[in-house]
Amino acid sequence: MRVAIVGGGISGLSAAYYLARHGIASTIVESRPRLGGVIRTEHVDGCTVEAGPDSFLSAKPAALDLIRELGLEAEVIGSNDRVRRTYVRRRGRLVPLPDGLLMMVPTRILPMLASPLVGFGTKLRMGLELFRAPKPKAADQSVTEFILEHYGREAVDYLAEPLLSGVYGGDPAELSVRSVLGRFVELSERYGSLTRGVLAERAKAARARGNTEPLPLFRTLKGGLQQMTDAVGAAIAGHAEVRHARVEAVERAAAGFRLRLDGDWLDADRLVVATEAHSAARFLPPVDGRLAELLGAVPYSSSMTVALGFEAADFAGRPPDGFGFLVPRVERRRLVACTWVGTKFSHRAPQAKLVARCFLGGRQDAAILDRSDSDVLAIVREELRDIAGVAAEPRFHRFFRWPRSMAQYTVGHGARLAEIEARTAAIPGLYLAGNAYQGIGIPDCIRMGKAAAEAIAVSGQPSGLS
Repeated sequence: MRVAIVGGGISGLSAAYYLARHGIASTIVESRPRLGGVIRTEHVDGCTVEAGPDSFLSAKPAALDLIRELGLEAEVIGSNDRVRRTYVRRRGRLVPLPDGLLMMVPTRILPMLASPLVGFGTKLRMGLELFRAPKPKAADQSVTEFILEHYGREAVDYLAEPLLSGVYGGDPAELSVRSVLGRFVELSERYGSLTRGVLAERAKAARARGNTEPLPLFRTLKGGLQQMTDAVGAAIAGHAEVRHARVEAVERAAAGFRLRLDGDWLDADRLVVATEAHSAARFLPPVDGRLAELLGAVPYSSSMTVALGFEAADFAGRPPDGFGFLVPRVERRRLVACTWVGTKFSHRAPQAKLVARCFLGGRQDAAILDRSDSDVLAIVREELRDIAGVAAEPRFHRFFRWPRSMAQYTVGHGARLAEIEARTAAIPGLYLAGNAYQGIGIPDCIRMGKAAAEAIAVSGQPSGLS
């Protein structure tokens, strides 16, 4: 069986890895000069610098399962949740998120009452929300509409928007609440009160966990997430050919598909498309024009990370507190968020160093990616000084641009996804995987890549979205 995988990010690499586990060879076609997609790690002055994602959610098992299979379990570390504190800029100063907050859902009364992050009216509304009756809704709605109904405008501006901007680089007024916060929708429909639902779920989880320690919220690898993609690359050597070429077109053939690569042709019985949806939309029209149209309609955001390395001594014995800070759009100039790398994860910076990972871009500011490195550095340094009082001269800096890399699950995503699934299932041998479909995180992409491989390996398995 000849299998072609278009896209050498974690989705495509996972498909190749699990195909190899079944003894099935594949050809990975990747237009960039390296594999791994947005997962990329650099080591500078003893510091581990992530260019893209820095971790994955512990609650989703696919990433940790793959890491164990690769023999890297001893390298796994968790986030330092005992010192987890995140700040939000409010009226020119940094205010900590109150204890007990789950995303934008308050679960403890006193910390919320004492917090200056939102006003008395919002706190009163949050208290009254506990008595909200269930109101099932069949139609999708935006995150903004959902949070407005439960907690009001300030909760959107100072909780939902900055938190989701840090994850999706998106606008809560556009994002689908059923696709982005599906579990919250379920709890709201069951309990009425979102707060009451979250409290009930927490109690149930605590009973099931017993006396065991809760898992860290995030996990990663000591030497960076590129350890994982490098290990996958080593594991598939001899089982997967890698061709660094651009797919110009894909056609159906009697035995499957024909891919045109920089003027050359590659035949495949099975095809896994693991690129961004907008890239797939460019070469899939000959296979299914409507499917290509649907994929092209998936919006994406662009982002940029800037890593700045400092000497700890330059902070006069007062290092920044907590994991970092978020800047809500209502107070934002260009900086979206900043993470203090060594606080969030051990082993990422020597004791004498501090690393700030700054985030820019998103749906509202893609133009920042077109600015020069020197311009961006000046912007970041000025805003770090203004927001966090960081006036020290960075000893190193690194810039990473990710144009149109993060899929946006906008209102109506569920209906679009259902049609994508139906059309893909009608094309024998075609599979889709990636962050445009059923989850944007690393575990989601690994799960979809694995599912594609499993479907190919099982005789008679129907094709479809993996």
